Order: sequence, then structure tokens, then C-alpha cells
Amino acid sequence: MSVITLSKNNFNEEVLNSEKMVLVDFWASWCGPCRMMSPVIDEVAEEMGDSIKVGKINIDEERDLAIKYDVMSIPTFIVFKNGNEVGRSVGVQDKEEIKAMLK
Repeated sequence: MSVITLSKNNFNEEVLNSEKMVLVDFWASWCGPCRMMSPVIDEVAEEMGDSIKVGKINIDEERDLAIKYDVMSIPTFIVFKNGNEVGRSVGVQDKEEIKAMLK
């Protein structure tokens, strides 16, 4: 499953109205820990396949979404289920910690 680039234009459709659980990665290109996590998030998307959706939001381009979800530090990972936030973690995580949020 490929990672979706999320924006205010597709957030409702891809995340809030999704029938699947969605992992959203809030990141920025200048953030070292975000760059470290990027391949991990890609692996999670690959391993979990069609059972979930994975999306990334560049906070520099989508500041309103970062503000709406109180993203103070990056990387921030938020899990949505049925349009509601059901999990959140901040900072570098290992792959198993990310996958555990999606159980």
C-alpha cells in the first residue's frame, strides 16, 4: 500500500470518512527525526497492506491541519478510526511501536 500525501483538500475523504484505520504522519522536510522515520512509516504501510491507510502531512504546507490537531512537535503520529483520534505518539518510534498503535 502506498503512502498518501494528505492536504486540507483530501483530508476529510481520506482520513475522517475512511472505513479503514488511518495512520497520519505530521512531518517537515527540515526535521531530522522526521526524515529518520519516513522509511519506517513506509515499511509499516507496506507490511500492514490494505488493512490500514497511511498518510503524511507536511506541516509547512498544511499549517491549518497541524494547528487543528494540536501538533506541537514533529514527527507526530496520529491514528484515526471512524473519523476520531484513537492514538497519538510524538518523536522517533520503532516500527513495532507504530504497528502496536494500529492494533
